Amino acid sequence: MRWLRWFLAGAAAVPAFHQLALAVLYASAIVARQPFSMEPTRPFGVPQVISLAFWGGVWGLILGLILLRRTSGAAFWLTALVFGAIAPTLVAIFVAAPLKGQPAGGGATAFLIGGLLNGAWGTGTAAFYRVWSGRS
Repeated sequence: MRWLRWFLAGAAAVPAFHQLALAVLYASAIVARQPFSMEPTRPFGVPQVISLAFWGGVWGLILGLILLRRTSGAAFWLTALVFGAIAPTLVAIFVAAPLKGQPAGGGATAFLIGGLLNGAWGTGTAAFYRVWSGRS
């Protein structure tokens, strides 16, 4: 049941934290990408926000593995934030982008924006997991 909670927490953190952070950046004219995109993804045509939520769930499982030994305190939250900011961002920039026909890298701006969005996701995933586990 713990692993299902981690998956669901990661998936739920996408619209509740990642996409809301993207909405703030979009409304501030910092990014041009709109939040909650229903654009179809390749190859299956799944709406982008649904695809992001699925992958958020997969990353939530990985975050759960990393947080096995950290159950409380600042280390729990800091690990969730740092893991979220770094790991999914690096994979998006250096793996996912080339698979989508985009250049790898993207520079400091791509890493900064990705780090903000994915850091919000990591913190949100940890928060959802804690609440759904009955911990405050």
